[in-house]
Amino acid sequence: MSTKFYKFEGTGNDFIIIDNRSGTYCLNHKQIRLICDRRFGVGADGLMLYNKSIEQDFEMKYYNANGYEGSMCGNGGRSLIAFAHYIKDIENETSFMAVDGLHQGKVLHQDKNEWQVQLHMTDVSDYTMDGVSYVLDTGSPHYVEFVDNLQSLNVFDKGKSIRYNDTYKEEGINVNFVEEKDGDLFVRTYERGVENETYSCGTGVTASVLAYAIKNKIQSGSVNVQVLGGNLKIIFERAGDKFFNIWLEGPAKFVFTGEIDL
Repeated sequence: MSTKFYKFEGTGNDFIIIDNRSGTYCLNHKQIRLICDRRFGVGADGLMLYNKSIEQDFEMKYYNANGYEGSMCGNGGRSLIAFAHYIKDIENETSFMAVDGLHQGKVLHQDKNEWQVQLHMTDVSDYTMDGVSYVLDTGSPHYVEFVDNLQSLNVFDKGKSIRYNDTYKEEGINVNFVEEKDGDLFVRTYERGVENETYSCGTGVTASVLAYAIKNKIQSGSVNVQVLGGNLKIIFERAGDKFFNIWLEGPAKFVFTGEIDL
C-alpha cells in the first residue's frame, strides 16, 4: 500500500506525520520501525498519526522510532500543531487529545514553511530525587542531572547506562544532562524508544527547566534553553511544589512530503 507522509522537525527532533482522519491506517510496529529507519526508510525520531477527534480539533497518536506507542512528545505535539495549520485544519489556536490528556496550542507566527508554536504542557506536582538528580514526569518520565562541560560529555554512553540501570531498565526513562549558563540552560537528552541522543526533546527540556526552578527556588518566569538542534523556551508558574500554566515554545518546520510503499 502506498502511504503519503509528511516530514516535520522541531529543533532537530524529526517526525513522520500521516494524515489519518479517514481512519485508513493501522500500522504495526514493524512498519513504523521501517518508516523511521534512517537507512531503509524515511528516517525520523518518531511517527505520528493525525487522527480525527469528535470533541477536539484532532488526536495525536505518537510512536517511537522502535515502532511502539510512546508517551507524550513535546516537539511532536508542536510539529503536529504546525501540520494542522499547514493543511488548514486549524487557525491559530487549537486543542487536541494526546496520550497524557488534553493539550492546547498556539501558532504565534509563520514564515514560509516554519511556524513558531507554543504547546501547553500538563501540570507537574511531584518529583523525586535520585542522589543529586531529579526525577519527574512532564508527560514522559525524565531523569535530570546537572553537569559541567556538557558539550564534551559522552551523552550516549552515560545516558544509556542510567536508562538501563536496575532502577529504570524495566520501564525506561529519558535522561537529560543540563548545564547552567547565566540564567539560560543547555540541555542534551538520551531518549528511550529512540535509544540514542536526539537533537532535542520537548518534554525533556520542560523537565530540565522545572528541575532548575526547584534547585534554584524560582517561582515563575521563562527560561531559554539551547539544544543541539536550536533554541526553545519554557514559560511556567509555580505554587509550592506544583507547576502549572507550563508552555513549551519553539520552531516547527515542514521538511518534505512523499510516499512510501508498506
